[in-house]
Amino acid sequence: MITAPHLHAMVIHFPIALLMIGFLSEIIAVFSKWQFFKNVSFYLLSIGALGAIAAYISGSYAGDGMTDGLLQEPLGMHKEAALVTLSLSILTVLTKAAIYFLNYQKNWAKWASFLLFSLLVGSVTRTAFLGGELVFKHGAGIELALPDFGTKPSE
Repeated sequence: MITAPHLHAMVIHFPIALLMIGFLSEIIAVFSKWQFFKNVSFYLLSIGALGAIAAYISGSYAGDGMTDGLLQEPLGMHKEAALVTLSLSILTVLTKAAIYFLNYQKNWAKWASFLLFSLLVGSVTRTAFLGGELVFKHGAGIELALPDFGTKPSE
């Protein structure tokens, strides 16, 4: 059966990858001025932001029941970082959409959206690090199953 922590683990990797590759495309677009990479960057950012919404919702359900004890502080830090990432992804995609669809060509707008995207990637990295610590350092969402030594292996 798929539990909320399992679902969160399955969902979260897509927006991370989409946003990182989108940012790489943004870097290429800024320095090469190729329209193809501007388009790729915008669409990957948009899909990644939608994925960030799904990841945040699944993470909220995954964190239910883990609010007491040793996990309280690291879970709170991860949740705050995830909210910042979600907010930045929405702000960045709205800014890029306005520039993209209005065909706004001012240099300061290009660099402002690049800075927003940079902050978003930094926030994604921090949130992912804190999530990784939750699992690999604190054991959040880990179910231990010991083998049944009372049965004989089938031959």
